[in-house]
Amino acid sequence: MDIDERYMRRAIQLAKLGAGWVSPNPMVGAVIVREGKIIGEGYHHCYGKAHAEVNAVASVFDKNLLHDATIYVTLEPCSHYGKTPPCSELIIKSGIPRVVVGMTDPFAKVHGRGINMLREAGVEVVTGVLEADCRALNKHFVTAHTLHRPYVLLKWAQSRDGFMDKTRTNDGEPPVRFSTSLTTVLMHRERSHVDAIMVGARTVALDDPSLTVRLCDCRVNPLRVVLDGRLSMPAESKLLTDGLPTVVYNRYRNCIVGNVEYVKLEHDGLLDILEDLYVRKGVTSLMVEGGASLLGQFVSAGLWDEARIETAPFNLECGVVAPKLNGIIENLQFHGGNRVEFLMNGVK
Repeated sequence: MDIDERYMRRAIQLAKLGAGWVSPNPMVGAVIVREGKIIGEGYHHCYGKAHAEVNAVASVFDKNLLHDATIYVTLEPCSHYGKTPPCSELIIKSGIPRVVVGMTDPFAKVHGRGINMLREAGVEVVTGVLEADCRALNKHFVTAHTLHRPYVLLKWAQSRDGFMDKTRTNDGEPPVRFSTSLTTVLMHRERSHVDAIMVGARTVALDDPSLTVRLCDCRVNPLRVVLDGRLSMPAESKLLTDGLPTVVYNRYRNCIVGNVEYVKLEHDGLLDILEDLYVRKGVTSLMVEGGASLLGQFVSAGLWDEARIETAPFNLECGVVAPKLNGIIENLQFHGGNRVEFLMNGVK
């Protein structure tokens, strides 16, 4: 294995420790190496806190060792003042002569500027080391800042014969349970990795979901988003009464009532909603949890990047039909008797 790739792989390992805590910032890891030995490591722990490069430099006891060291960073060091000072500036002041970067930052305020700042200061910069892995690490961040919409993850559970639920006519009738206790925990972990969760108004009426992260740790709960064109959600729904932020896209009004922001849709297109979430709310990733009609709209529009489909080992024989996807299986897991597929959009 190439020596630069070896240390970049370690930086990627470190970056993943920030999952669920750094968004809408990217996950970033940094490793400092001198004479074939790691002398410092760091990663971005939490949104608003010190970046990976800062933590890595701070971990080096003798700062004189930095003067002939290399720092490996999964993402281009930032060049602007945000919640923290520029990391490119810190690297220059620390006297580190060589920087190895996994990928260029797609964020417009940084894109290439951090690398240029380093090179203009006489620092050797190597780019594109394990670039594909670094881009996959931050697929939410990359998608959002290149397509100007959130990364869209579709999620549902179904029977072996492809039904998401039995047909329910009464609001109090319980849904069919497909998930096991383990896959429920895994689903909450995936919720903790996204900025927002979307459902349709009928799902709210039938299930009265909380759409919060309860079975694992995360920095904040995802923003709840409801597509409710006719404002038909029951007034007593948890999403309207529990005090946590919720955005309701509808056809009638723009206003804020308690924890709920109502946003009037000028057009019915999903892309308009996605762009609004990205521009106004800073949402870089969105999980669509249902119901079948809303999921089907995203599938028909081709507006999805990934899907998580859990299939239970029994048939329903009739009911609510699950969407059909033309995707590429990236990962397949089995938890007890349940099959969980992670598909990527193969249409792009």
